This record gives sequence, structure tokens and C-alpha cells, in this order.
Amino acid sequence: MPEGSQSKARIAIFISGTGTNMAALLYASRLQEAAFEIVLVASNVESATGLELAKLEGLATFTHSHKGVTREEQDAAMERAVMEAGADFIVLAGYMRILSDEFVERWEGRLLNIHPSLLPKYKGLDTFHRAINAGDSHAGSSVHIVTAELDAGEVLAQVRVAIAPEDSAESLAQRVKLAEHQLYPRAIAEYVSRGSDPDFLFAKLRELALALPETHEKDSHGSPGFRVGTEKSGKFFAHFSQQHHGSEHIAVLVKTSSMDELMGLVENQPGTYYKPAYYGASGWVGVILNRPNVDWEHVADWLERSWRQCAPSRLTKLLDAADQF
Repeated sequence: MPEGSQSKARIAIFISGTGTNMAALLYASRLQEAAFEIVLVASNVESATGLELAKLEGLATFTHSHKGVTREEQDAAMERAVMEAGADFIVLAGYMRILSDEFVERWEGRLLNIHPSLLPKYKGLDTFHRAINAGDSHAGSSVHIVTAELDAGEVLAQVRVAIAPEDSAESLAQRVKLAEHQLYPRAIAEYVSRGSDPDFLFAKLRELALALPETHEKDSHGSPGFRVGTEKSGKFFAHFSQQHHGSEHIAVLVKTSSMDELMGLVENQPGTYYKPAYYGASGWVGVILNRPNVDWEHVADWLERSWRQCAPSRLTKLLDAADQF
């Protein structure tokens, strides 16, 4: 399938034990219209029972014991298996190892975990004991992006589970686990689908564009665009294109310096750039947004560059001065 078209996200799952959340993800991945497929189940424990189910269901598996090796060595072995499987995302499902900061940084935004509490409450261990002892009415679980700080990444979704007066940590954990099996597949599916969701992509683009000085949003030919300057005399420096004129792409259209540059970009990086049907004749290039692993800093650079071509000199000088600090 060509880059930029919709396809299933490829997921590697790390487990250390029974793998019940892995099983929930596995069977969700086999439903019609599933947003992801599982390409690897990897573990630090050779006897992890979740591996037996993965093998029974025909999934690729990998094991590397953490015993006698450094954290970095363990992470490197797991990462090699992930790369060989061609995974786009890593999902932690009861993986009882703390990952190195370097590993987390390399997989920034593509590494997810489920934690048995309503974050930011009760980071770390013994979450159910802590919730019961605090007299909370509800416990629950949170799906979050993994960052170097423990259980501190962006929370993507949560589910609440009522705490009964007679609950022990064990009985509460059993009900939360049932809720997790509903939550995790849905949260993962929504997250990995964001790269093809026009509303999500436009919201990201809008945030970057409006961060530039004296910019405002204005429709052009029925599509959102961004201008620099006043409402009356402002100039467009970017347009949002949602699969217009038969194109498969969701993109931001920005100004290049010349037709030669435009054609060079399209020829050399067809998975990133294309010549839009209407604006291309005027030297605008499409930067494709609905493609794997979009570099949003790269998109921001293009927005600023296009903005500079349209902004009055007083504004570009202001931005230049700000960049020096």
C-alpha cells in the first residue's frame, strides 16, 4: 500500500506474565475494520504464559531474559526484535521492567502503557491498596504515553470502576482488569488512527500556524487557510487540503522558492511531498500529513518558511530577534 494511504498500524506488545491485556488487544485486532495488527509479542520472561497464547494464535514471539544484563542491553535486545518485526508502535501490557530513558526517547509518542489507577493518582505500585486506604469511591485504569518520568505521560483514556465497601485489593483488581480489556483496545485504536484523522491533523496544524506572529485563520475556496497580516490585507501562507481534487493526501500546502524546488521535492521524496492540482502551478507544495511518523517539527519549519515569504519585514525582523534568545 503506498505511503500516505490508510493501513493498519503494526504493533509490538511487551509482556511479563499472563498477557490478558495482550489477549484483549489480539482479539480486537482481528475484528472487522480494526485499526491495528499485532506483529510481535515479546517478553523478558521465557515462561510467561501469555507467550503460549500468542504462539497458539500464530503470532511471532521473542524472549530475552533481563537477568544478568544491564537495562540498556535488555532494551537493545527487545528493540532489535521490534525493528525486525517492522512495528510502528510498542504497547506495554504487564511488562514489569523499567525502560531506559534512551529507549523511551527513541520511541517518543509511539510507546504506550496501561496503568491501574486514575492518573495522576497513584503512580507506581500498590494502586488498589492505596485507593482503598484513601477512601476513594472509584478506582480504575489509564492508558498513557510513556515518558522518562514514571506514569507521567499524556493520558489518552481512562475507565472508572466503583470500589465496594468490602473490596480487597485483589477483588478490586479483578473488576478493574475486566474494564481494562474494554479500554485498552479502544484507546490504542483511537491513538494509532490519529494519523489519518483530518480533525486531529488540522488541530495540530492549526496550533503550529497560529503560534506564528499576527496570523489568523480564514477559509479559501471552502478550505481552511492561514494568513499573516490584517483581516483585510493579510496574505495566505498555508492551506489545509483534505483529499481535494481526487488526491489521497491530507496535507498542508506551503510556498516553495521556485517550481524547480517544488519538482525536486516531489521527485526525490514522493512519500512526503506532492504537487497539488490547483496550487501547484503557483509553486505551492503539499506536505503530506496522513503518513506514518510525521515529523511535526519539520511541518513547523515549513510553516515558518512560508510565513516568512508572506509576512511584512517588520514581522520577520521581530521573529529573527526572538530566535536569538
